[in-house]
Amino acid sequence: MRDVVVIGAGLAGLTAATRLMQQGKSVALVSKGIGGIQLGQGTIDFLGYTPDLIHDPIEGINQTVDDSHPYFHFSADDAASAAEWIRDLMGNDLLVGDGHKNYRLPTALGSLRPTALPQPSMVFGEPSGRKIVLVGFDRLKDFYPDLAAENLRRQTNPDGTPIKARAIHVDLEVREGEVDSSAVQFARALDSPDVQEELCRLVKPHLLDGEVVGFPAVLGLADTNAWKRISQRLDHDVFEVVIQPPSVPGMRLNERFTRLVKSGMKDPGAIHSIPDETGVLASRSRFILGGHVIGFDTDDDRVTSVTVASAGHPTTIQAKEFVLATGGFEAGSLAMDSHGTVSETLFDLPLHGVTDEMINGDYWGEQPLFRVGLKVDEQMRPLDTTGQAVYSNLRAAGGLIGGANRWREKSGDGIALLTGLRAADSIVSAGAIDSEEGSKK
Repeated sequence: MRDVVVIGAGLAGLTAATRLMQQGKSVALVSKGIGGIQLGQGTIDFLGYTPDLIHDPIEGINQTVDDSHPYFHFSADDAASAAEWIRDLMGNDLLVGDGHKNYRLPTALGSLRPTALPQPSMVFGEPSGRKIVLVGFDRLKDFYPDLAAENLRRQTNPDGTPIKARAIHVDLEVREGEVDSSAVQFARALDSPDVQEELCRLVKPHLLDGEVVGFPAVLGLADTNAWKRISQRLDHDVFEVVIQPPSVPGMRLNERFTRLVKSGMKDPGAIHSIPDETGVLASRSRFILGGHVIGFDTDDDRVTSVTVASAGHPTTIQAKEFVLATGGFEAGSLAMDSHGTVSETLFDLPLHGVTDEMINGDYWGEQPLFRVGLKVDEQMRPLDTTGQAVYSNLRAAGGLIGGANRWREKSGDGIALLTGLRAADSIVSAGAIDSEEGSKK
């Protein structure tokens, strides 16, 4: 029997699994597919709007949320520690910042999007008064630099002056004879120093003194420092602009995080502070990708096992504790039928925030459906309608937890990170209490 089964391999699930292994717990991480990190921006957002722009997202989380919001359970210190944890875990070639500042970075449409922990390849995109030139690739149809530059010119620098931006186009062939390559194909090609050099040869003649150069976010997939070499060759600061999914920066983050978890399962020393004594822990932890959880068993108020669909016959995995991090509607963990009934699809847990009118006609207004989800206690255990934990050893993390309008607030990453860490820490704390009680008996 493993200590913990974590269900879901998105940001919340990977966070919980990593934290548990760092604390010496054996983990079975079960996911029916690749998590959703690569569909995001490849940054960590804590809080962007409430609805006004938040300048310090760490301090902002407790100043601006009510008791129905997931952030109600966390302090600014919790958020600062979480920001430091994920930044240090991913490394400073993937995430920068301390969470106390929202960087305002250009999007593919030319708006400015706040984020707390960007990738370093994005930082020079923050308006600073310098002129911006955006580079488009003729063979990449997912980025229109003219549109982005035009919309940037409608906005201002921190000193109130208009942003000056223009667009150029170059024809970089990344696959022989192909006229419409994907962002991933560009990124893989730009892992090569030769292709980086060819890109610089095409771009440099178009640059003006002092310009900051923006590229679609395809400057290398495995090579997270490709942007630095391109900047050196051009002798200009450069930045990446995230385009639509699959997001290359999101893929970088997902691959680094997933590889780290898998490495930690094979070699406990691969994740900082994991006990590396006998290797027993490593042999007891597993990453089961393609494992769709289809059922569970209980004993009184405890979950005792989950059943995973697998080739030949279902597999039962027993554990002492369980973390449910399967995401929200986008992942199929929450569903609404044709009668408007909303449900949690695995444990049939009670949902909060359900109203008679889940969707209304106000396109830009508040839609109650987005806030529907689980209500949890301080340990992240889902609660029933009387405020009691449904199962004493089941915790939830990430998109399943209700009370937030994530896309509007830009809070989804921070909620996933904080709830994943809290779910793991509360399991470890409960184990310590049990051990102490056991030793007294």
